[in-house]
Amino acid sequence: MGDSGDNARVSFSDNETSFIGVKNIEEAERIAKELKGKSFKAIELCGAFGEEGARRIIEATGHSIAVGYATHFPEDDELFLQTFGK
Repeated sequence: MGDSGDNARVSFSDNETSFIGVKNIEEAERIAKELKGKSFKAIELCGAFGEEGARRIIEATGHSIAVGYATHFPEDDELFLQTFGK
């Protein structure tokens, strides 16, 4: 799926979770479109995608998969800026 090769799968009980690393939002949109036709029920994004990125993924899935994204507290903005450059 992801071109970057940073992928992993974890299975427990009746649930399988896939972690897919992407290089940019365009790759994430392409993969989200691929997931749309499979049995995926949710996509949880890194907080670096932000609200705009999450909305782009929602559009890429045609509103057919639940999409969320992680956030952080405002007091950690500087740390996130240092880590992710955003």
